[in-house]
Amino acid sequence: MRVLVTGATGYVGRAVVRELQVHGHEPVVSYQRLSEPFGPIDADAVIHLAGAARVRESFEDPLHYYAVNVGGTLNLLKALEGQRFLLASTAGVYRPSDVPLTEDSALEPSSPYAATKAAAEDLVAWAARSGRIGATTLRLFNVAGGGDTDTTRVITRAVAAAAGTVDGMEVYGDGTAVRDFVHVRDVASAFVIALEACSVGESAVCNVGATPASVRDVLDAVAEVSGRPVDVTWRPAHPGEVRMQRADVSRLRALGWQPSHSSLTDIVKDQWLASAPAPGRGPSR
Repeated sequence: MRVLVTGATGYVGRAVVRELQVHGHEPVVSYQRLSEPFGPIDADAVIHLAGAARVRESFEDPLHYYAVNVGGTLNLLKALEGQRFLLASTAGVYRPSDVPLTEDSALEPSSPYAATKAAAEDLVAWAARSGRIGATTLRLFNVAGGGDTDTTRVITRAVAAAAGTVDGMEVYGDGTAVRDFVHVRDVASAFVIALEACSVGESAVCNVGATPASVRDVLDAVAEVSGRPVDVTWRPAHPGEVRMQRADVSRLRALGWQPSHSSLTDIVKDQWLASAPAPGRGPSR
């Protein structure tokens, strides 16, 4: 299958391109700006990963986020007729819950970024129901590992702090907040499996998560893997902080997906190997 991939040079995009190749598909990298109209797309499918994705930044410039994430998705959809379309969304669209979140759980976007993803999901679903495309939205939980360079993410930051490449990390609250982590390679596998199961005229949503763990669990795992403590500055919890976020991935597993790289230890080891300091080099503090 010939697959156009937006955001192909990004963190998740590189893993998706590799996974497509492994499964015999032909990935095509899109370098076009999302704000520009697309001409006819010569591909069997589109995996849409590109977009603006900084949660805190989205509060400062929500109009930009709507223009890129909603307007860009609309520009892509206008260029499609009869193709499969996969959208990368976020677990941030959900209302907080103490029980594992299913795809039918209530939505309550917690940021302009998440709100734009929820709006893009609606666009994609209605386009599929009209018969124009086949669509699957993947709601990604906390993607990690694979040499991630975004130190705003908790595992990446903790590993970088242990390696001495950043000056420690700040933790808001008591470290007991739980998030659901999934290795980027398992995310890529999910996209390929969902792509192959997608049918024109149908619309589906799948959660992508694997391993619930608290911030303290992450800090302990990093210390164990690296043999180095993580320099943490503890801050008061943010008002309204989500205490628990876990994914029910039964729907994705029913398609045959099995995460094979996403234990907390495996994720941390993989990230450490990609960013560990040279022998003899210690933390910068």
